[in-house]
Amino acid sequence: MTASTPLGNQSGDPEVMVDINTTPLIDVMLVLLIMLIITIPIQLDSVNLQMPAGNPPPPEKPPEVVTIDVDFDGAVYWNNQLVPDRPALEDKLQASAQMPTQPEIHVRPNKLAAYRHVAAVLAAAQRRGLTNIGLVGNEQFIE
Repeated sequence: MTASTPLGNQSGDPEVMVDINTTPLIDVMLVLLIMLIITIPIQLDSVNLQMPAGNPPPPEKPPEVVTIDVDFDGAVYWNNQLVPDRPALEDKLQASAQMPTQPEIHVRPNKLAAYRHVAAVLAAAQRRGLTNIGLVGNEQFIE
């Protein structure tokens, strides 16, 4: 009959740990990180703006406002009148761009309208040279 011997160290001493102790390495890395943060120069760049002094005079008359509604199916309305197609919309935008004082363009998309329809209207207005463009009714998108 043979006696069974337990595996491992015969003397009962604990096994030797062969893993590296990473605590000092982490401490050194944190010290180096803090030194790096301290030595980075603070960015003191500034932009000098020459803002106008005083109050500007009020406009003689309020600007004309054109409301462009984009419906959920891509239909476009110019001041509540249906625009039949894209060339007609671009003609209206071109006529507005050639006015002596450009009107304010208020684009009001429907909540269910696809982004591509709204982007097409904004791109057409930009191509025609209109600069006073704004999105109206954004509170419907807040949930």
